[in-house]
Amino acid sequence: MRRWVLLGVLVVAAVAGVAGTAAADPGAGDWARLRQCESNGDYTVVAANGHYGAYQFDLDTWRSVGGTGLPHQASPAEQDFRALYLYRMRGWQPWTCAHTLGLREDGDARGGRVPTYAEAAYIGGAPPGDTMPPWPGTVFAFGDCDPGLRTFQLRMNVYGYDFQGTGCYREKTRTAVLALQRANGINDSGLLGPKTWAAAWQGRPPTG
Repeated sequence: MRRWVLLGVLVVAAVAGVAGTAAADPGAGDWARLRQCESNGDYTVVAANGHYGAYQFDLDTWRSVGGTGLPHQASPAEQDFRALYLYRMRGWQPWTCAHTLGLREDGDARGGRVPTYAEAAYIGGAPPGDTMPPWPGTVFAFGDCDPGLRTFQLRMNVYGYDFQGTGCYREKTRTAVLALQRANGINDSGLLGPKTWAAAWQGRPPTG
């Protein structure tokens, strides 16, 4: 009996130790304040001093976290992802506005852990996982580009996809749409209409 009690204490202590070291990235509100200070929240802005986009990356910093091309030409989701990547490498240090705003670092700062696009989706205000936003009113097909498609793509990251949130319907989006339709008994047309939209939030998860 004493052996089982001791084992239980050790398990609880181990769990508590893990919980004590857990960390969470900065909240969406902190990122919104940072963007507003850096660029007035404009993902397409180019500053005269050679800084680009919502987070005012310079090119060397952008490339240091895997960015390609010019930051202001990248999608908002891509810029959000690279900003979180940078935060996890260097904390708030690269952003003067973070100091001005008094933003505090947490346990993920400077930890070196590369994020996924799903982890970064919240930064730009992606809809909460269990809250279905209104259907955009458009049936989307292959080749379409629309902000509503970005919302759908980021939602599908909950199911293990790794969309960057381009907002454009390409082959990867078609694969996700078809998997969702088949999992929920919807005609697998590949068209993203109201039934498929609702299934992304209220239906069965896709199996492949």
